Amino acid sequence: MSQPLHIKSPWPSYEWPDNKQSAVLLSVDVDAHVPFMWANKDDIPDRLGTLEIRRFGPRTGLYRLLDLFARYGAKASFYVPALTAETHPEILDAILEGGHEIGLHGYFHEIVSEVSNEEFTGALEASIAFFVKHTGAKPVGFRSPAWEMTPHMLREVRRLGLGYDSSLSGFDHPYEIDGVVEIPVQWAIDDAIFFKFEGGGRDKWPYQSGRAVLQDWIAEWRALHHFGGLFTLTVHDWISGRAQRIALLEELLDTITAEKGTWIATAAEIAAHHSASANLGRFAVEGTVPDAIGKRRFGQGNG
Repeated sequence: MSQPLHIKSPWPSYEWPDNKQSAVLLSVDVDAHVPFMWANKDDIPDRLGTLEIRRFGPRTGLYRLLDLFARYGAKASFYVPALTAETHPEILDAILEGGHEIGLHGYFHEIVSEVSNEEFTGALEASIAFFVKHTGAKPVGFRSPAWEMTPHMLREVRRLGLGYDSSLSGFDHPYEIDGVVEIPVQWAIDDAIFFKFEGGGRDKWPYQSGRAVLQDWIAEWRALHHFGGLFTLTVHDWISGRAQRIALLEELLDTITAEKGTWIATAAEIAAHHSASANLGRFAVEGTVPDAIGKRRFGQGNG
């Protein structure tokens, strides 16, 4: 009987601190009402339904998440659009008092495809200035709204001296892209794709069973733990701050914290580990966009 074939990856195994086997990043995108404002930036509809759904986040949901993390002794990374913090300045103190990280997430949660390079740079610089003024510290990391990046954006993150980006998915552990440390994300463990329902008749997100999502997330964490990867959970204050989803997250954290071989850390801590460890340079890639294939044709001029 032949032996099973084991194909070795050309990439080395990722090394976590203190002989940990895997890592977990608990991240919260504190979007609140700001994506609605961006989507309707020239004319706000005279309707309260979606606004009130999203305002639940900074009123209640955020504090439930902070309480949840405190009960498990876990530190998280909160990505806050500057307009969210302008509207609800009290949330900044609450996040920092819990020992958590505040990261950049656009000024108006601006979508990459809808802004020029110059507008992106202006928004990023304004966001940094806002948080320096209101927290006394420059944020370490950036997460792009809707998780899209361009080569220009990576250059600006590097130029402005930010410690990492957390918007891309090229590995399932930290890596470098165009010289920027990348703390990867994954859509399958983002609550919005399952629960982003804002109103009957106008949503493309049907209601999902929380129980089914929980089982998928636990399965993903176990598999990533086996492979020595990073489990980046992304939740939103207005979505996962709801009662049933807090209960879901409790079960997930019960499972994760029962395993002593995983490291729960903020993105800033993970980026600092990457930059100071033997991992640096082992997983470096270029952030290139290939040429369009429109002019490539086969069989032309061959008779």
